[in-house]
Amino acid sequence: MSYDPYEQLANAIVKQAVTYYKNAHKTLKIRPKDRDAMYTTKEVIAFFRSDYFKVLTSIDPELLISKLRKEFE
Repeated sequence: MSYDPYEQLANAIVKQAVTYYKNAHKTLKIRPKDRDAMYTTKEVIAFFRSDYFKVLTSIDPELLISKLRKEFE
């Protein structure tokens, strides 16, 4: 098993985006009209669908979005 710092960085970026989404979604459950949380969820979804995300990972963005949404149903 080799250590690839670029892969580790890419994984950390994706994980942080997931964390931002989850935190924003939790905030929206408490305060449904929180503008910052709404903005964050939209921005994270846009990131997941971006070309940059495709460069970072081979994860299917729509599958990831679907799993995150189901987590909060």
